[in-house]
Amino acid sequence: MKGILGRKIGMTQVFTTGGKLIPVTVIEIEPNVVTQVKTVNSDGYNAVQLGYETVRPKVSNKAKIGHTNKANTEPKRFLREIRGVNTEEYSLGQVIKADLFTKGEVIDVTGVSKGKGFQGVIKRHNQTRGPMSHGSQYHRGVGSMGTLLPMHVIKGKKLPGHMGNETTTIQNLEVVDVDLENNVILVKGNVPGPKKSLVMIRTSIKKGEKVNETEELISYVEIPVEEEQVEETVAEEVTENETALESTEVESSQE
Repeated sequence: MKGILGRKIGMTQVFTTGGKLIPVTVIEIEPNVVTQVKTVNSDGYNAVQLGYETVRPKVSNKAKIGHTNKANTEPKRFLREIRGVNTEEYSLGQVIKADLFTKGEVIDVTGVSKGKGFQGVIKRHNQTRGPMSHGSQYHRGVGSMGTLLPMHVIKGKKLPGHMGNETTTIQNLEVVDVDLENNVILVKGNVPGPKKSLVMIRTSIKKGEKVNETEELISYVEIPVEEEQVEETVAEEVTENETALESTEVESSQE
């Protein structure tokens, strides 16, 4: 098990060399710092605490500053734990970057879903409405509230209420590409949460450290061409044009 923290930037699409379009979510990965290593002997369980996004000391407090000083790093905005890791592979103050995951690796992404506010049962629980004609007296209601005997609403009844803004995990997603220059990870499909929200990427709990075979993506980076090669190509084009003109003049003279 391994993991890293990042921010969801948004969605885009990439193309493979075979012409396949893949919708991806762009996740920005700033360097994470290991601020604490927890073991069974000291804390009763194995975990690693990661710090993400540096903030000014003025914004933080003395407790957080003292905690991050132990790792010889600046105060962090977010501190999150990842359990089930091999603590022997981590050390206090270690920096973790986007290259922690590889292309084609299967992952789980956790984030806080978008808040929808107070919603009815049709939107919140995907129920169907009643007839919209006159005299129906039931259009967007919650349905039957239970039988007469209990004399109260049965526990678990789906009712209107607060929708969204919950910690959600989408499993078995795939890493399409890892861009170390821009510190981003491209994840196939959608990821919970709004733009610029904090997300946690971890090894798939069902698939383990499985790596799928992926196709090569199309790169739009221009390849620099040396001046000598350009001059050679221009000279070749000129000679080809001259030979073509000579051949046409010979044919016209023969006629």
